[in-house]
Amino acid sequence: MSTDRGKPAAARIPPPHLHTFADAAELARALAGRVAAELAAAIDARGRALLALSGGRTPARFLAELSKAPIGWGAVDVTLADERWVPPDDERSNERLLRRHLLVGAAAAARFVPLWRAGHAPESAAAALEREFAARLPFDVLVLGMGDDGHTASLFPGGDHLESALAPHGARRLLPMRAPGVPEARISFTLPALAAARSLHLHIEGEARQAVLRDALRDGELPIARVLAARDRPVELWACPLEDPARLSKAGPGVA
Repeated sequence: MSTDRGKPAAARIPPPHLHTFADAAELARALAGRVAAELAAAIDARGRALLALSGGRTPARFLAELSKAPIGWGAVDVTLADERWVPPDDERSNERLLRRHLLVGAAAAARFVPLWRAGHAPESAAAALEREFAARLPFDVLVLGMGDDGHTASLFPGGDHLESALAPHGARRLLPMRAPGVPEARISFTLPALAAARSLHLHIEGEARQAVLRDALRDGELPIARVLAARDRPVELWACPLEDPARLSKAGPGVA
């Protein structure tokens, strides 16, 4: 698949700024420090900051480190890049993850903006949430992850609304998503909202997922590559265990 300018997505991905670490603890501390500094700068510049985070297994350590940051948490709005359509007390809820690991101590003063709405399906909630976020976007800081299949947020290969969600000039900023092998419905910010973040970080742990990313950046077809191709400035790529930058640079067009 090509972009609307006729160039393969891989050829249009700005080279990532690569940060590599020996282990997850070192990565978590460094990423938390960078995100905290960017939030503080956003508060200084605009009075408030909007932070969007990802769920899953990978970010818990980073979230715990970020919760310790000595910034003005009362001026931070926190939300999610995507959410599983389950109540916040469900063990698979991304909101539950943030409340356990980030929104504690001083960071509990942040204002959390949930994506799950009781009594709604994701389809009806998406429209209401788009109106709520209209005055808040763009994200000041966005931290994305990536799955073994190359999805990011809830932009899954084979998702029922994937092509609409990945349209670079699409009008929607939030869409429901259902995909084969995914046990529950999701709601996700779309490519235009993700790519427009003032600062975008991609957090990946493990050799297997780094290999998936290399292949995705070479090919340009998977959702993660298409999101990065739509961005006009490089993503900050945080990876561990230690990856040889020279090896990553051989992955294909646009990879540092």
